[in-house]
Amino acid sequence: MANTTSGTTTFDKTFAIDEIVEDAFERIGLQNVAGYQLKSARRSLNILFQEWGNRGIHYWEIGELDLDLVQGQAEYLFYRSSDDGTSATSNPNGVYGMSDVLEAQLRNNRTATTQSDSPMTKVDRSTYAGFSNKLSQGTPNQYWVQRFIDRVSISVYPTPDATNASKDIHFYYIKRIQDAGDYTNATDVPFRFVPCMTAGLAFYLAQKYAPQLAQQMKLYYEDELARALAEDGSASSTYITPKVYYPGV
Repeated sequence: MANTTSGTTTFDKTFAIDEIVEDAFERIGLQNVAGYQLKSARRSLNILFQEWGNRGIHYWEIGELDLDLVQGQAEYLFYRSSDDGTSATSNPNGVYGMSDVLEAQLRNNRTATTQSDSPMTKVDRSTYAGFSNKLSQGTPNQYWVQRFIDRVSISVYPTPDATNASKDIHFYYIKRIQDAGDYTNATDVPFRFVPCMTAGLAFYLAQKYAPQLAQQMKLYYEDELARALAEDGSASSTYITPKVYYPGV
């Protein structure tokens, strides 16, 4: 008789927060945890997600939108949550939890077959500060991103004139990883990151409940995370062309 497989690939969907917490505690020798220990574990998992924000780009958290331009307006704000403020109008609208902007293009005729994009240059603070008239109107071709605690600010230069106000800025941005939330939630990470997430939580919990295992758990965690980060991303074709030169010419 042939072996029967499950026929499912939803382990990461059904693997809820409570099971991740349970597995992490078991790795440091604790079982049947409850009460404050569960609350402590959920808090540590949220801190772990914040720490991942310093580990480079997580490609599953990259989104894109079309920002509606307003004539003469230089700054557009995207807030951490709706409690902090109302994010700028865009398509899709109501975007919160933005971390940074990767690249942007000025988009004309967004919904038409004649749609066209013009690349925009991301500048730093010193370059933007050097613009003499930051409210001068024209065709936006540069933008500056400020990252605050509760919001991300995008300043464009020049500001849109009457012609360009009908266009959009299309950009790719990095989203923050969602909080753990209820114990019955699934985590906001792809299946490839479940092993390192669990190992990372075990490392964080070991610092509080089993300090003698902290260094060991850290090694497991860093090893798992390095493999996940190496696998993350989108592959593209690579072309290697030998350099052609003529000695003595």
